[in-house]
Amino acid sequence: MTDSTPQSDGAELPADHQNAGPWYRDGLKFRCTGCGNCCTGGPGYVWVDEAEIAAIAEYLDKPVGEIRLMHCRPVRNQVSLNEYANGDCVFFDSQKRNCTIYPVRPVQCRTWPFWRSNVSTEADWHAVMRECPGAGIGDFFPLDEIEVRVTERDL
Repeated sequence: MTDSTPQSDGAELPADHQNAGPWYRDGLKFRCTGCGNCCTGGPGYVWVDEAEIAAIAEYLDKPVGEIRLMHCRPVRNQVSLNEYANGDCVFFDSQKRNCTIYPVRPVQCRTWPFWRSNVSTEADWHAVMRECPGAGIGDFFPLDEIEVRVTERDL
């Protein structure tokens, strides 16, 4: 992102930039700070598929059935990881403030914060920046890489 000034409709952009792609066409910055904000908070869903469940099971050296039974729940014909009553992900260690399955975390977690719901508008991205200290700083992600992440799991 070259400028943090919100541009509502693109009218103030030079003519050669209008309709040249999404508002983040010049890329965005992000670096995970390990704060855990994306793993905690209000209730929600962390969608997982069978391959992700199997990867978690292998990583934890547990049977797939145990992961499904103890750490997952069915929701609207899909499967989500469980969460604690306070909204924390079941795989978030609140003492160490980290993810206990980080190397095999689900696609939804790996693609944060580049979810369609977070980059639909510049205002959405600014809301993410208020909650996630790594959004807007750190590593540069070009448009093509953001688009790949956005489409990996439509959130």
